Amino acid sequence: MKRLSEVKAGSRVKIVSFENNDLFLKLMEMGCVPGELVQVEQIAPLGDPISITVAGYSLSLRINEADNIFVEDIA
Repeated sequence: MKRLSEVKAGSRVKIVSFENNDLFLKLMEMGCVPGELVQVEQIAPLGDPISITVAGYSLSLRINEADNIFVEDIA
């Protein structure tokens, strides 16, 4: 298991859990729920923010938000 902030652009992963309960509701409202597949589309030149596709739409996350999402590689 790793953090979403550690995933390389172009990779697909599955959300497993969240670390920070304060961001949990905000992330869930944006479609980031456990079990959902995520594709990292782009990473800004300085690493913040990152662009992902989740639940069929594009979403931009700050690196500190992505740090709170634990993911696993999909086969």
